[in-house]
Amino acid sequence: MSKKAPARPAATRVRLVELAHARSGDKGDTANVGLIARNPRDYPLLVREVTAARVARHFRGMIAGPVERYELPNLYALNFLLHGALDGGGTISLKTDAQGKVLSTALLRMEIRAGRGGRGGGGGGGPPQRQTADEHSAPGAGKSTRGKTPKKNN
Repeated sequence: MSKKAPARPAATRVRLVELAHARSGDKGDTANVGLIARNPRDYPLLVREVTAARVARHFRGMIAGPVERYELPNLYALNFLLHGALDGGGTISLKTDAQGKVLSTALLRMEIRAGRGGRGGGGGGGPPQRQTADEHSAPGAGKSTRGKTPKKNN
């Protein structure tokens, strides 16, 4: 008589609004969306599940360019740059939301796989990290570019 292995609980799907809050703004034709963990223990889950590629897919049809992700572990936050999101920018765009203020709310509606119990574990630490994904990229886009320092714009 063989024993069955105990069933593992299925992964829970959860909206980001349950784990984080967000802010957004604009700089020219690029929207900036910050995603901040409500609890530091959820930050590793956000890092794992909210990739540049997933955010690009979430905003497919709404943005024309790539998505960049910056990790800010000391703030338990991720910062996304959505290039080509504002139809030229606030002063020339005919979009209703030319400054991209609603994009933070739209990101918070994204669902992620939260695993057993619906929460992450651990904390943050270390220098900011960066990912890039083009919404038109092939599968596997959004691979981490850890160790590369983003250029500063003066």
